[in-house]
Amino acid sequence: MKNKIVLAVGAHPDDMDFSSSGTIAKWVLEGATAYYLILTRGCRGSNDPKMTSEKLSKIRQREQEEAAKILGVRKVFFLNHTDTELVADLSLKEEIVRFIRKLRPNIVITMDPTFYYVPYLSFYGYGFVNHSDHRAAGLATLDACFPLARDRLSFLQHEKQGLKPHKVEELLLVNLAKADFIVDITKTFAKKLQALACHKSQYDDFNVVRDRVRKRAAYLRKKNYKYAENFTRIKLP
Repeated sequence: MKNKIVLAVGAHPDDMDFSSSGTIAKWVLEGATAYYLILTRGCRGSNDPKMTSEKLSKIRQREQEEAAKILGVRKVFFLNHTDTELVADLSLKEEIVRFIRKLRPNIVITMDPTFYYVPYLSFYGYGFVNHSDHRAAGLATLDACFPLARDRLSFLQHEKQGLKPHKVEELLLVNLAKADFIVDITKTFAKKLQALACHKSQYDDFNVVRDRVRKRAAYLRKKNYKYAENFTRIKLP
């Protein structure tokens, strides 16, 4: 992974820390440069009656930046979309293309837009409905990677601003129900937990979260490693 550039695109603060932070920390240790692009403000994830959207957004962005430092992520970029209202329209795709052309990643990690729900997950003991923002983030990012960022005539205003077309080499899609491509994160699992612990606004009891994350990572293990993360891997032409 030496000299590779990785861009992780998530809907909310903490999305990529839950799904991919062990892999990202591992690749950073191997010489990659990693960036986060978070598409929403993180403005609705609280049951505190005294919390406001503006205050929560600032808290969650600060939490994400603290988590990113632990993982070795070079920079976190935030867009200004509202939680639960993310739509994979041309405007969102253009925003993502802009970052792809600016950062020029070899690998992009995002959510699998085909993952709507799963009735039962054995490692959790219950089912799961994927957030609509996750699906929108995944769909917009896929389209941004291919073909939009690649094609010169897409968003010609970028060229006038010095942003040239860029071909992403590889996509990794997050889907709890699939394990097509496994990454050993045994050596960086502690960093993953440390990063997740930064998102204090989201937990009543982090011990519950830690146990859930450990179960998921251990479920994917093989004989030669203890913890893992899973993706669907797509190599692009």
